[in-house]
Amino acid sequence: MLPVVAIVGRPNVGKSTLFNRILCQRKAIVEDMPGVTRDRNYAEVTRYDRPFLLIDTGGFEPVTDDRLLAQMREQSQLAVEEADIVLFLMDVRQGLTPADQEVAERLRRTDKPVFYVVNKVDGKRQEALSAEFYALGVEQIYALSAEHGRGVGGLMEDIEALLPQPDAQEEITSEVRLAVIGRPNVGKSSLVNRLLGFERVVANPTAGTTRDSIDTPFMHNDQRYVLIDTAGIRRKGKVSQALEKFSAIQALKAMDRAHVVLMVIDAEEGITDQDLSVAGYAYEKGRALILVVNKWDLPEKDEKSMGRYVEEVKRRFKYLPFVPVLFVSALTGQRIAKIMPLVEDVAEEFNRRVTTGLLNKTLEDAVQKHPPAMVRGGRTKLYYATHAAVRPPTFVIFTNRPDDIHFSYERYLSNCFREAFGFKGAPIRIRFKGRGKNA
Repeated sequence: MLPVVAIVGRPNVGKSTLFNRILCQRKAIVEDMPGVTRDRNYAEVTRYDRPFLLIDTGGFEPVTDDRLLAQMREQSQLAVEEADIVLFLMDVRQGLTPADQEVAERLRRTDKPVFYVVNKVDGKRQEALSAEFYALGVEQIYALSAEHGRGVGGLMEDIEALLPQPDAQEEITSEVRLAVIGRPNVGKSSLVNRLLGFERVVANPTAGTTRDSIDTPFMHNDQRYVLIDTAGIRRKGKVSQALEKFSAIQALKAMDRAHVVLMVIDAEEGITDQDLSVAGYAYEKGRALILVVNKWDLPEKDEKSMGRYVEEVKRRFKYLPFVPVLFVSALTGQRIAKIMPLVEDVAEEFNRRVTTGLLNKTLEDAVQKHPPAMVRGGRTKLYYATHAAVRPPTFVIFTNRPDDIHFSYERYLSNCFREAFGFKGAPIRIRFKGRGKNA
């Protein structure tokens, strides 16, 4: 699981600018396909020796009657609860405000490491003004300019020193880790209990029962599984948009450890943007995926209801045409028995290797049927392919023009491989590599 670093502070102090500076990009989409995206409030940072999950929050106003500001405050409070390290950002131009002092007082009550950061320090004059913030009674103030990068390197060095080393322990290759994810109150815990056959986790219609991911090892058909329930970061009471965002963060942390993901959708509420966001992250991470439509006992149905819902799922999740869809009811047990056989099939596809001869015959047929486009008057040649890795299935294709393959042709080859080999529920990765001077 990746450690979490959260940026909090009042509105307009530069949190998003610092977020982009640490990430070193403006929240880019990973795959060049429509519909694959993640919520803008979090990102995985891998450019340092110790990777972590970075959270950008809304403004933190300790006392406000404004509904929007109150929601932003709630989001920030949840970020602090979820984080392993907190960056408290302030604005040197505005000086130390009573709101800053109130936030600092709240942060003193947490047992998390807190970095007190003064932003917009663009020169020596602002650096002198940053001394005012030592009135908070903290040992160190980090003065920086998120916009220009001044002082950010020193801050990141000290943050890295507190981050754990990446786990170098070899995973148990025979073990399948299964994560159950979804928005609050879609029935994840009830589904977990049904799968296990006993009350492993508390299932309650009030959104706010479970805080941490819960791992449960179990055996099915002589195969060891670890079931990860991600009930999410929720508090009792009404589930707000901010709470849903932080339940997604819990799902992201679970997916870092999972092989197969059960994405639970509420049949009554339908598909939301948050569902698309979290499923998109599973695709980016290369996890095998199954869409589970829960509470199928509740909507009024006719003989065409399931077909219409499947079409809606395909339309909304258009970048995941290879993902199977299953309609269940955790409450009544309807079709629950079909989940684990489907998980077995998907896990097998996720781990399956293709022989080199069959792979290259498929590649040759695909190229003959539809050759790659000419680039600057030159022909692109695809020499041969190898099955380089599993989890997810990853293929390396050797070519004379590795940088000139258009993403649409990559998608074409991916579809050809999927038509030939299956890989149900598993994303396919293709890498192009040059030979000799093009390598």
